Amino acid sequence: MSEIEREAMEYDVVIVGAGPAGLSAAIRLKQLDADLNVVVLEKGSEVGAHILSGAVLDPCGLDALIPDWKEKGAPLNTPVNEDNFYMLGEAGEIRIPNFPMPPLMNNHGNYIVSMGNVCRWMAEQAEELGVEIFPGMACSELVYGDNGEVKGVVAGVFGLEEDGSYGPNTEPGMELHGKYVFLSEGVRGSLSKEVIAKYDLQAGKEPQKYGVGMKEIWEIDPAKHKEGSVTHTMGWPLNSNAGGGSFVYHLENNQVYVGFVVHLNYKNPHLFPYMEFQRFKHHPMIAELLEGGKRVAYGARAITEGGWQSMPKLVAPGVALLGCSAGMVNVPRIKGNHNAMLSGKAAAEAAFDAIKAERAGDELTAYEEDVRGGAIGKDLKKVRNVKPMWSKWGLTASLALGGFDMWFQTLTGGFSLFGTLGHGKNDAEATEEASKHKPIDYPKPDGKLSFDRLTNVSFSMTNHEESQPCHLRLADPAKPISVNLPKFAEPAQRYCPAGVYEVVEEEGSEPRFVVNFQNCVHCKTCDIKDPSQNITWTTPQGGDGPNYPNM
Repeated sequence: MSEIEREAMEYDVVIVGAGPAGLSAAIRLKQLDADLNVVVLEKGSEVGAHILSGAVLDPCGLDALIPDWKEKGAPLNTPVNEDNFYMLGEAGEIRIPNFPMPPLMNNHGNYIVSMGNVCRWMAEQAEELGVEIFPGMACSELVYGDNGEVKGVVAGVFGLEEDGSYGPNTEPGMELHGKYVFLSEGVRGSLSKEVIAKYDLQAGKEPQKYGVGMKEIWEIDPAKHKEGSVTHTMGWPLNSNAGGGSFVYHLENNQVYVGFVVHLNYKNPHLFPYMEFQRFKHHPMIAELLEGGKRVAYGARAITEGGWQSMPKLVAPGVALLGCSAGMVNVPRIKGNHNAMLSGKAAAEAAFDAIKAERAGDELTAYEEDVRGGAIGKDLKKVRNVKPMWSKWGLTASLALGGFDMWFQTLTGGFSLFGTLGHGKNDAEATEEASKHKPIDYPKPDGKLSFDRLTNVSFSMTNHEESQPCHLRLADPAKPISVNLPKFAEPAQRYCPAGVYEVVEEEGSEPRFVVNFQNCVHCKTCDIKDPSQNITWTTPQGGDGPNYPNM
């Protein structure tokens, strides 16, 4: 919209996203030079509103960034004191002993946390240092300089007409320019996606892989609560239908995080990840824990799973990708927040050196070198073959071979007998035609342990202004019915964990594809898994989306 006139504000560094990566970068920049002008733009209504809480945090990132975080009151209140691994069958479970696990799988020394609260605390630390943080400011466009570099973003556009045009009540937002722009949007961010495509940053890399993680917070019977206990499971109910597994984390106040991850490279378009999660809770081990308790929150989020070989080039002129915008999750550990923090610190140090040398708008190659050659690279390289082994050879083989590979690399300083395995197809291409698979019969939710999607979505407190344009864009509005329905049984009806998409069939009328964008929890699964790659997730106006609880 070049004809739109906007005010512009100048900063040294503009940071998109107030997650652990973006806030770490902001804090480190001000630690290095209190006079740097740093701004953080957050699309959520407040810092933490779009952070799906519930994680086991390796504190190494905080240790490097704020060594006295304990004295400063960081909300890391629940140290892990028990690690459990189970292989589930439909009616029972087998405990996997801890001793064969590679050392990196040990959670002792880590903390069960609300990442929403950790980010709220980090935002307080950043503001005390003089960082400007603007919540409710979605960044909808990149601003490019005369030489093709990224020089800023457009933020704060409100009141667009339903068709996306500017109307009499539209607030055009403003441009925020920086010597460098950091994109820390999380998984599959719209601006990051644009940068990766424009500068061909994925060239020579494996395709990025993803999972969809769904999570509920429960308050349970105090007699069943084991503060500090961490449990992971694999196997039932997914079995051979898809990769994935579960986690149950006991934090304080008789609360547990109950989560379920489904790898998005599954073949059967009839698979219903959300219903697999609901079915999982009826396993005797989980049902006994939750019986008599109540669910207090729900949310969902895509997870980057490609790892070392899928990380794109991290820099382009004027811009750097941080944390999950680049894909820094250690899949077998189910952890990425520590690497996000370390990436923010590394990007800040590279930008500080560049600005001190009176540079701007170039590539921060020192950041790229730090990530690939430092702690993040070492963390991801050791586990690089676990995901492709699981995808190619199944769960049992990946447990045995992946465990061996991690142990061997631990003993040899990173050498693997397998080299670096590839991922092959992206997750959309992995979807096969519906005619090759049988539909899956899922039990109806009972309203006590399992719930229908729309009821659960109400526990995410998601909200979108109905008069705004739909932020879920269809490249071809006809394709869901003309292609995806006959060929793939239109899997958008099932892969979305918020019930955004439905096919409405009424007597005497042709089927209609309906997009209920008000339900969207910003997981971005549709952008990833749609077999026709027909759906693009874009940023809605600031403040819209989930409002995850402050707990």
